[in-house]
Amino acid sequence: MQHNRSNHSFNDPETQSAKPRNNTLQALTSAALVLPGLLIAPSGHPAGTDRVNFQYSRYQEGERNLYGAPQSYKPISADVLHGSGIFSLTDRVKFTFGYTQDTWSGATPVSITPLATDGGNRPYTINGVVVGASPILNSQVLLDHDLNPIGRDPLTKQSTGVVDTRSVLVMSSASPETRRQANFGLSYEWNEAALNVGGGFSRERDYQSSFGSLGGRLDFNQKLTSVKFGGGYTSSEIGAILDHDSSPYITKTAYAQQIVNRRGSEILKGDRQDWVANIGLTQVLSKNALIDASVGYTHSSGFLENPYKATSVIFIDPASLNNSFITGDVRALIEQRPNQRNQVALSTKYVHYINPLNAAMHLGYRLSVDDWGVNSHTFDASWVQPLGGGWTLTPRIRYYSQDAASFFRPYLLTQQTYRRPEVDSLGRQIWVDNKNPTVQYFGNDPFSLVDQNGNPVDGLSVDAQPKFTLFDAGKLPAHFSSDHRLAGFGSLSGGVVLSKLLGKGVALEAGFEYYTRASSMQIGGGNSSYADFDYYVANAAIKFDIEPDSTMPIGSTSSSAGSHLHTSSHQHHKIPPATLMFGHMLDKPGDFMVGYRFMYHWTGGNMMQGAHKVSDQTIVNQGCGDQGCQFTPTYMDMRMHMLDLMYAPTKWLNVMLMPTFMDMDMNLRQLTGAQADPSGAHHHGAAGHETGAVSDTYFSSLVKLLDIPGHSVHVNLGFSAPTGKTDIELRRTHKEDGGLIHFGMQLGSGTWDFTPSLTYLGEYNRWSWGAQFSGVKRMEAQNQSGYRLGDVFQATGWSGVDLTHWLTATVRGAYTWQDAIHRDFNQFNARIGPMDFPKNYGGQFWDMGFGVNARIPSGRFAGNRFGVEWVQPIRSDFNGFQLNRQGMLSATWSYQF
Repeated sequence: MQHNRSNHSFNDPETQSAKPRNNTLQALTSAALVLPGLLIAPSGHPAGTDRVNFQYSRYQEGERNLYGAPQSYKPISADVLHGSGIFSLTDRVKFTFGYTQDTWSGATPVSITPLATDGGNRPYTINGVVVGASPILNSQVLLDHDLNPIGRDPLTKQSTGVVDTRSVLVMSSASPETRRQANFGLSYEWNEAALNVGGGFSRERDYQSSFGSLGGRLDFNQKLTSVKFGGGYTSSEIGAILDHDSSPYITKTAYAQQIVNRRGSEILKGDRQDWVANIGLTQVLSKNALIDASVGYTHSSGFLENPYKATSVIFIDPASLNNSFITGDVRALIEQRPNQRNQVALSTKYVHYINPLNAAMHLGYRLSVDDWGVNSHTFDASWVQPLGGGWTLTPRIRYYSQDAASFFRPYLLTQQTYRRPEVDSLGRQIWVDNKNPTVQYFGNDPFSLVDQNGNPVDGLSVDAQPKFTLFDAGKLPAHFSSDHRLAGFGSLSGGVVLSKLLGKGVALEAGFEYYTRASSMQIGGGNSSYADFDYYVANAAIKFDIEPDSTMPIGSTSSSAGSHLHTSSHQHHKIPPATLMFGHMLDKPGDFMVGYRFMYHWTGGNMMQGAHKVSDQTIVNQGCGDQGCQFTPTYMDMRMHMLDLMYAPTKWLNVMLMPTFMDMDMNLRQLTGAQADPSGAHHHGAAGHETGAVSDTYFSSLVKLLDIPGHSVHVNLGFSAPTGKTDIELRRTHKEDGGLIHFGMQLGSGTWDFTPSLTYLGEYNRWSWGAQFSGVKRMEAQNQSGYRLGDVFQATGWSGVDLTHWLTATVRGAYTWQDAIHRDFNQFNARIGPMDFPKNYGGQFWDMGFGVNARIPSGRFAGNRFGVEWVQPIRSDFNGFQLNRQGMLSATWSYQF
């Protein structure tokens, strides 16, 4: 929340460890931003200082209790990249933006079933050794006369003869999936009021949403009292790609009209809308304390189900109820939730500064109730403690408890058969003609059939089969779900965040929080221990305060009016094209630069062999050695996010650190003439593959060799650390392991690499030019997965012309040689296409780049630089069989101070 300055002072520890501000409410609430996960200020409530933030988070779940069944899947994990910024357009107008990208993978519960079934997590063996468990949704369970399950051994599935009422989660694996969300906002400040408007969108393969919001604030009582209000709307479209492995075993009759088939995949379509409104009050109680309270209302409607969650239903034949033991037929149905939900939440927070300890205490409570019966309580407390020297330590504890939804059931019991013959009003069984489904016959056996007019039909002369009804949906509850997130449970978490102010508005933060979820922790106790698990969240962040020069007149273009932070000798050097790495240096000792680099690389179109288009049959015959190829890519896109951090300890030496986050997606098609995959295990339909997480990390020393007017030369001695994964696996499907994903979809090299470069820069008047020779030398024989990427050499040259004093256009030519992959996977890989063979990587490539660079010389945004370049392939000579290159877009931003 942005507030104008007031005359009320407040001794907040975070503002004492950073830059003092005279804003009472902001000073009181700013300490909350150092809590884990709360570093990034909400886009609708910008902080007082212009700021850019980057944050990486890791979410990791622990293993679930499968009661002795082997844990064949890695627990679910997520890698999250977040960036945001706040910029002052005028004294009263601020622009905010945020971008979040998260990639999820691992095992997730698909259903809950009695532990006593012969399905669930059924162990499987390789060479007689139990190595994992496969999810079995449809199974049988033995019940006693009171319909209690008779236990089975979780491994052997043999009956124990003893009642066992325990339930177990049925786990299914998921290949990596990526979500991307962007949001933007504008806010306007009056002396005692503020208004902000925002919007954005979120995109993933099976879920798309767009949202907007409007909010504001009114100040009273010399800004000691503030009323805040807001509202928002979200529209979402669901296109759930049903798992081709489990979908045949899940009953989907309730959604038959919403399922379409696309490229062999079943797509369950729906839409939902969410409206939210809130109002709150912030009151400064004294110079050392404030209280904040708010109430919010959310209305959701439409498709509110999770289409990937199923509920186990035990069908019992009523004729068997008098038996000593009853066999139940366990079937899985997609959950059915109400199509509306109304939620009301009350939140309160108390912040108190404790002067003798120079610390701030934060206490919070949140109550949420809804018409689904999911009522929850949240208590949290944190302690913000400055340690001196710019260090701040913030421990935190949080307790959460919720009641189960009124329609939550681990599984259902119904006294009816799952599949029974359909009969007419006279009790006769209905038969359908296979050649003409509109024709029906009636009778209890094929030898006594009659037609619709009652005329006898010779059953041997017609091709007919009985018509069956799966079950009577009216005997089931209208709404049911086994999603463990709707169960009753409690959770307790503890965490800590450590922050360090480095100076010049740069701060580092790292946080860790560990959570324990258990039904026994629920207020009043619970009985859903099958869903107990632990997880943790770790994050690291860097933030940069970009403080405009308050003495600079708005709209000033005079260089003398610019901030001294951006006036140094480095400005006579032009910035090279956006795609080029390690292309320039800082000149002034003590200077610091932060930058962000984005690259988007497209491949698609034709499959190539060398420099020529190649037919499917040639790929089948030659692309995969002796075994023959089955699939080939239709496209593969790669996106890379890179944070550039550069510091100049001396005039001739710069040091640089570049963490990288990468994500890729690929879709496949079956090759014409390829032998069909009999198992269907590598059918990809509409889903394809996705990977994404931290990639390799670069660190470099740049040494200036020559620096004379109009000419400079520097050398980069860099290394790449293998922080990206090279052991990402495809999910297990059709009882077959997917194995390691293709070489090109792994996220790093897996080896320590030497990345040297030599760069020359020249300029005269409006003209600039340059050249660079660079390479990558792999320093290890192989990575942990058994292979080594090929070495790389590149030579590039460019020229540029100043279109204005702040805008430069560039053109560039580049030649790249890349060696093929050496060695091979030392673990199982399915070998389904040319992308799984080392010989089909690398080659020689010729490109042209066209770009623009912009430098803001003065005004509020002085010191910011932007660059964009499109790299167009001119000629490609591929090693082996590869997908053709379509081009690459590079965009950069940097700020030097």
